[in-house]
Amino acid sequence: MHELAIAQNIVDHVLTQIELHSYQRVETVALRIGDLTDIVPEALEFGFEVSTRETVLADTRLRIETVPIRCSCDECGTAFVVADRFLFQCPNCGSYSVTVLQGTELEIAFLEIDDGEPDEIREQSISDKEARTV
Repeated sequence: MHELAIAQNIVDHVLTQIELHSYQRVETVALRIGDLTDIVPEALEFGFEVSTRETVLADTRLRIETVPIRCSCDECGTAFVVADRFLFQCPNCGSYSVTVLQGTELEIAFLEIDDGEPDEIREQSISDKEARTV
């Protein structure tokens, strides 16, 4: 179950961000996970729950956005979403020579931060410098 190790890596990174930016509380950790990663969202959610126990992230929600597999045909240039995960074939010309454009992501998209003020929750994007591909 590699999802537990991934969850622990995410938790470690978020805890570092809390320390660096003096966040009061992280309400939500939002992830983007590509369909080609073979990550089981339910297993990752379980790993996140286990990894956050007895930490400041114990009540933090995990939000997962799945990213479909998109390719571009090397022959005709058609961009398309892969319908069958095991068949990377251009629907326009039938070529199997394709370049994967998306679907391999595994990244923290943003954190929802509670600044301690009533009804004051803000979304904190991770900058390019801080971006973390897990």
